[in-house]
Amino acid sequence: MKHRSTASELIEAGHIRINRAKIHKPSHVIKPSDILTIAMHDDVRVIRVLAEADRRGPAPEARLLYEELKTEMSTQNLGA
Repeated sequence: MKHRSTASELIEAGHIRINRAKIHKPSHVIKPSDILTIAMHDDVRVIRVLAEADRRGPAPEARLLYEELKTEMSTQNLGA
């Protein structure tokens, strides 16, 4: 997500889960190893938090702080 306001709206609408639990407040704290499930439009993103940022920085730095899991999980399920 590019904007905090978009994230806040998704949280308040119940479209974001942390470790399978629905959250309803944008102030909820996340930590490394948390799994975020984000339902947006017709897509669901599953993300593992790898680290916390020391400061707010550019997108390339932010991408190093999480990993997408949905693709990996979908591939694993196809092989099962």
